[in-house]
Amino acid sequence: MPARLEFRGVTKRFAQPRSDQVIVAVSEVSFAVADGEVVSLIGPSGCGKSTLLAMGAGLDPPSEGAVFVDGERVEKPNSHVAFMLQKDLLLPWRTIRENVEFGLEIQGVPAASRRERSAGLLGACHIADFAAHYPYQLSGGMRQRAALARTLAVDPTVLLLDEPFSAVDAQTKIVLQQDLARTIKERGKTALFITHDLVEAVTLSDRVLVMSARPGRIIEEIAIELPHREDCMRRREHPGLAAYVPRLMSLLNLRAAVA
Repeated sequence: MPARLEFRGVTKRFAQPRSDQVIVAVSEVSFAVADGEVVSLIGPSGCGKSTLLAMGAGLDPPSEGAVFVDGERVEKPNSHVAFMLQKDLLLPWRTIRENVEFGLEIQGVPAASRRERSAGLLGACHIADFAAHYPYQLSGGMRQRAALARTLAVDPTVLLLDEPFSAVDAQTKIVLQQDLARTIKERGKTALFITHDLVEAVTLSDRVLVMSARPGRIIEEIAIELPHREDCMRRREHPGLAAYVPRLMSLLNLRAAVA
Protein backbone atom coordinates (compact mmCIF):
# COMPACT_ATOMS: atom_id res chain seq x y z
CA MET A 1 0.00 0.00 0.00
CA PRO A 2 1.30 3.51 -0.77
CA ALA A 3 2.54 5.69 2.09
CA ARG A 4 0.31 8.62 2.95
CA LEU A 5 2.64 9.96 5.63
CA GLU A 6 6.35 9.32 5.83
CA PHE A 7 9.17 10.43 8.12
CA ARG A 8 12.63 9.97 6.63
CA GLY A 9 15.62 10.29 8.97
CA VAL A 10 13.98 13.06 10.98
CA THR A 11 15.94 14.79 13.75
CA LYS A 12 14.71 17.84 15.66
CA ARG A 13 16.88 20.09 17.84
CA PHE A 14 15.75 23.00 19.99
CA ALA A 15 18.11 25.75 21.11
CA GLN A 16 17.49 26.77 24.71
CA PRO A 17 16.82 30.49 25.23
CA ARG A 18 19.62 32.42 27.00
CA SER A 19 21.78 29.33 26.89
CA ASP A 20 24.21 27.53 24.59
CA GLN A 21 22.49 24.24 25.32
CA VAL A 22 20.72 22.38 22.50
CA ILE A 23 18.02 19.81 23.22
CA VAL A 24 17.68 16.92 20.76
CA ALA A 25 13.99 16.03 20.89
CA VAL A 26 13.95 13.22 18.31
CA SER A 27 16.81 11.59 16.47
CA GLU A 28 16.90 9.83 13.09
CA VAL A 29 13.24 8.77 13.12
CA SER A 30 12.00 6.94 10.03
CA PHE A 31 8.61 5.32 9.52
CA ALA A 32 5.64 5.43 7.17
CA VAL A 33 1.87 5.25 7.58
CA ALA A 34 0.08 3.55 4.70
CA ASP A 35 -3.16 4.64 3.09
CA GLY A 36 -6.07 3.85 5.43
CA GLU A 37 -3.80 2.74 8.27
CA VAL A 38 -3.95 3.83 11.91
CA VAL A 39 -0.60 3.93 13.71
CA SER A 40 -0.15 4.84 17.39
CA LEU A 41 2.95 6.38 18.93
CA ILE A 42 3.65 5.57 22.57
CA GLY A 43 6.61 6.45 24.73
CA PRO A 44 7.66 8.25 27.91
CA SER A 45 6.70 11.88 28.42
CA GLY A 46 9.08 14.23 26.69
CA CYS A 47 10.28 11.71 24.10
CA GLY A 48 9.21 13.83 21.12
CA LYS A 49 5.86 12.35 20.13
CA SER A 50 4.12 15.72 19.83
CA THR A 51 7.19 17.12 18.09
CA LEU A 52 6.77 14.51 15.37
CA LEU A 53 3.13 15.46 14.89
CA ALA A 54 4.01 19.15 14.67
CA MET A 55 6.50 18.36 11.92
CA GLY A 56 3.96 16.16 10.16
CA ALA A 57 1.49 19.04 10.20
CA GLY A 58 4.06 21.44 8.76
CA LEU A 59 4.05 23.58 11.90
CA ASP A 60 7.74 23.08 12.68
CA PRO A 61 10.48 21.98 10.24
CA PRO A 62 12.88 19.12 11.00
CA SER A 63 16.48 20.01 11.78
CA GLU A 64 17.49 17.08 9.59
CA GLY A 65 15.56 14.70 7.38
CA ALA A 66 12.14 15.31 5.86
CA VAL A 67 8.45 14.54 6.19
CA PHE A 68 6.29 13.63 3.20
CA VAL A 69 2.54 13.51 2.64
CA ASP A 70 1.46 11.68 -0.52
CA GLY A 71 5.05 11.89 -1.74
CA GLU A 72 5.28 15.67 -1.38
CA ARG A 73 7.69 17.19 1.10
CA VAL A 74 5.96 18.92 4.02
CA GLU A 75 7.30 22.47 4.37
CA LYS A 76 4.19 24.28 5.66
CA PRO A 77 0.64 23.47 6.79
CA ASN A 78 -1.51 22.03 4.04
CA SER A 79 -5.13 21.06 3.56
CA HIS A 80 -4.33 17.34 3.30
CA VAL A 81 -3.41 17.13 6.99
CA ALA A 82 -5.60 17.93 10.01
CA PHE A 83 -4.38 18.17 13.61
CA MET A 84 -6.57 17.35 16.64
CA LEU A 85 -5.13 18.23 20.05
CA GLN A 86 -5.80 17.30 23.67
CA LYS A 87 -7.87 20.47 24.14
CA ASP A 88 -10.83 21.03 21.85
CA LEU A 89 -9.92 24.74 21.27
CA LEU A 90 -13.46 25.53 20.18
CA LEU A 91 -14.11 29.23 19.70
CA PRO A 92 -16.42 30.25 22.57
CA TRP A 93 -18.22 32.98 20.62
CA ARG A 94 -19.27 30.61 17.83
CA THR A 95 -21.98 27.94 17.94
CA ILE A 96 -21.00 24.31 17.53
CA ARG A 97 -22.11 24.36 13.89
CA GLU A 98 -20.11 27.54 13.27
CA ASN A 99 -17.08 25.96 14.92
CA VAL A 100 -17.35 22.90 12.68
CA GLU A 101 -17.59 25.16 9.62
CA PHE A 102 -14.67 27.39 10.61
CA GLY A 103 -12.04 25.66 8.48
CA LEU A 104 -14.40 25.58 5.52
CA GLU A 105 -14.93 29.33 5.84
CA ILE A 106 -11.18 29.86 5.69
CA GLN A 107 -11.07 27.74 2.54
CA GLY A 108 -13.80 29.89 0.97
CA VAL A 109 -16.40 27.12 0.74
CA PRO A 110 -19.87 28.59 -0.02
CA ALA A 111 -22.31 28.83 2.89
CA ALA A 112 -24.77 26.25 1.53
CA SER A 113 -21.99 23.67 1.07
CA ARG A 114 -20.61 24.43 4.53
CA ARG A 115 -24.03 23.88 6.08
CA GLU A 116 -24.55 20.60 4.25
CA ARG A 117 -21.15 19.22 5.23
CA SER A 118 -21.39 20.33 8.86
CA ALA A 119 -24.88 18.84 9.20
CA GLY A 120 -23.62 15.46 8.02
CA LEU A 121 -20.66 15.49 10.39
CA LEU A 122 -22.68 16.69 13.37
CA GLY A 123 -25.01 13.78 12.77
CA ALA A 124 -22.16 11.30 12.37
CA CYS A 125 -20.62 12.53 15.63
CA HIS A 126 -23.96 12.35 17.47
CA ILE A 127 -24.24 16.06 18.32
CA ALA A 128 -26.71 17.25 15.68
CA ASP A 129 -29.16 18.30 18.40
CA PHE A 130 -26.57 20.70 19.80
CA ALA A 131 -25.60 22.50 16.59
CA ALA A 132 -26.97 25.83 17.84
CA HIS A 133 -25.42 25.54 21.30
CA TYR A 134 -22.21 27.23 22.40
CA PRO A 135 -19.16 25.31 23.67
CA TYR A 136 -19.74 26.24 27.33
CA GLN A 137 -23.12 24.50 27.16
CA LEU A 138 -21.61 21.11 26.25
CA SER A 139 -19.85 18.45 28.29
CA GLY A 140 -16.19 17.69 27.71
CA GLY A 141 -16.99 14.59 25.69
CA MET A 142 -19.44 16.43 23.46
CA ARG A 143 -16.91 19.21 22.90
CA GLN A 144 -14.39 16.60 21.75
CA ARG A 145 -16.97 15.22 19.34
CA ALA A 146 -17.40 18.73 17.98
CA ALA A 147 -13.63 19.04 17.65
CA LEU A 148 -13.53 15.76 15.72
CA ALA A 149 -16.30 16.98 13.41
CA ARG A 150 -14.37 20.21 12.82
CA THR A 151 -11.21 18.21 12.07
CA LEU A 152 -13.03 16.06 9.52
CA ALA A 153 -14.93 18.95 7.92
CA VAL A 154 -11.98 20.02 5.78
CA ASP A 155 -11.80 16.44 4.44
CA PRO A 156 -8.12 15.79 5.21
CA THR A 157 -6.21 12.80 3.91
CA VAL A 158 -4.23 12.38 7.13
CA LEU A 159 -5.38 12.86 10.72
CA LEU A 160 -2.80 13.71 13.37
CA LEU A 161 -4.28 13.10 16.83
CA ASP A 162 -2.42 14.16 19.97
CA GLU A 163 -4.09 12.43 22.95
CA PRO A 164 -7.52 13.73 21.93
CA PHE A 165 -9.37 11.84 24.69
CA SER A 166 -6.99 12.28 27.62
CA ALA A 167 -9.13 14.92 29.35
CA VAL A 168 -12.41 12.96 29.48
CA ASP A 169 -13.59 10.29 31.90
CA ALA A 170 -13.05 6.59 31.21
CA GLN A 171 -16.60 5.84 30.10
CA THR A 172 -16.74 8.80 27.73
CA LYS A 173 -13.31 7.89 26.37
CA ILE A 174 -14.55 4.44 25.30
CA VAL A 175 -17.51 5.98 23.47
CA LEU A 176 -15.27 8.52 21.72
CA GLN A 177 -12.79 5.81 20.76
CA GLN A 178 -15.62 3.90 19.14
CA ASP A 179 -16.79 7.02 17.26
CA LEU A 180 -13.26 7.71 16.03
CA ALA A 181 -12.56 4.13 14.96
CA ARG A 182 -15.81 3.89 13.02
CA THR A 183 -15.35 7.29 11.40
CA ILE A 184 -11.79 6.56 10.28
CA LYS A 185 -12.91 3.27 8.74
CA GLU A 186 -16.02 4.66 7.03
CA ARG A 187 -14.29 7.74 5.65
CA GLY A 188 -11.09 5.96 4.65
CA LYS A 189 -8.76 8.21 6.64
CA THR A 190 -5.14 7.64 7.55
CA ALA A 191 -4.19 8.46 11.14
CA LEU A 192 -1.16 8.91 13.38
CA PHE A 193 -2.30 8.78 17.00
CA ILE A 194 -0.45 9.71 20.20
CA THR A 195 -1.61 8.14 23.44
CA HIS A 196 -0.33 7.14 26.86
CA ASP A 197 -3.21 4.65 27.21
CA LEU A 198 -1.84 1.29 26.12
CA VAL A 199 -5.26 -0.35 25.75
CA GLU A 200 -6.34 2.60 23.60
CA ALA A 201 -3.26 2.16 21.41
CA VAL A 202 -4.03 -1.52 20.84
CA THR A 203 -7.76 -1.15 20.27
CA LEU A 204 -7.46 1.70 17.76
CA SER A 205 -4.37 0.74 15.78
CA ASP A 206 -3.02 -1.43 13.02
CA ARG A 207 0.49 -0.89 14.39
CA VAL A 208 2.02 0.59 17.54
CA LEU A 209 5.41 2.32 17.42
CA VAL A 210 7.28 2.45 20.72
CA MET A 211 9.65 5.36 21.31
CA SER A 212 12.63 5.63 23.64
CA ALA A 213 13.25 8.40 26.14
CA ARG A 214 14.64 11.64 24.72
CA PRO A 215 16.14 11.88 22.22
CA GLY A 216 13.19 9.92 20.90
CA ARG A 217 13.85 7.02 18.56
CA ILE A 218 11.63 4.20 17.35
CA ILE A 219 12.75 1.16 19.35
CA GLU A 220 10.00 -1.31 18.44
CA GLU A 221 7.17 -1.74 15.94
CA ILE A 222 4.30 -4.03 16.90
CA ALA A 223 1.64 -5.12 14.42
CA ILE A 224 -1.76 -5.49 16.08
CA GLU A 225 -3.14 -8.71 14.67
CA LEU A 226 -6.66 -8.41 16.03
CA PRO A 227 -9.88 -8.23 13.99
CA HIS A 228 -12.47 -5.46 13.98
CA ARG A 229 -10.32 -2.32 14.20
CA GLU A 230 -13.49 -0.34 13.43
CA ASP A 231 -15.18 -1.75 16.56
CA CYS A 232 -13.27 -0.90 19.73
CA MET A 233 -15.68 -2.73 22.00
CA ARG A 234 -15.19 -6.01 20.16
CA ARG A 235 -11.43 -5.52 20.26
CA ARG A 236 -11.52 -4.80 23.99
CA GLU A 237 -13.36 -8.09 24.51
CA HIS A 238 -11.06 -10.11 22.24
CA PRO A 239 -8.93 -12.63 24.18
CA GLY A 240 -5.89 -11.71 22.10
CA LEU A 241 -5.82 -8.21 23.59
CA ALA A 242 -4.25 -9.51 26.77
CA ALA A 243 -1.00 -10.40 25.03
CA TYR A 244 -0.21 -6.90 23.81
CA VAL A 245 -0.43 -4.67 26.88
CA PRO A 246 2.17 -6.55 29.00
CA ARG A 247 4.55 -6.48 26.05
CA LEU A 248 4.15 -2.74 25.67
CA MET A 249 4.59 -2.24 29.41
CA SER A 250 7.82 -4.21 29.26
CA LEU A 251 9.16 -2.13 26.38
CA LEU A 252 8.36 1.07 28.29
CA ASN A 253 9.90 -0.35 31.50
CA LEU A 254 6.62 0.32 33.29
CA ARG A 255 6.84 -2.86 35.34
CA ALA A 256 10.12 -1.72 36.85
CA ALA A 257 8.77 1.79 37.40
CA VAL A 258 5.84 0.61 39.52
CA ALA A 259 7.62 -2.25 41.31
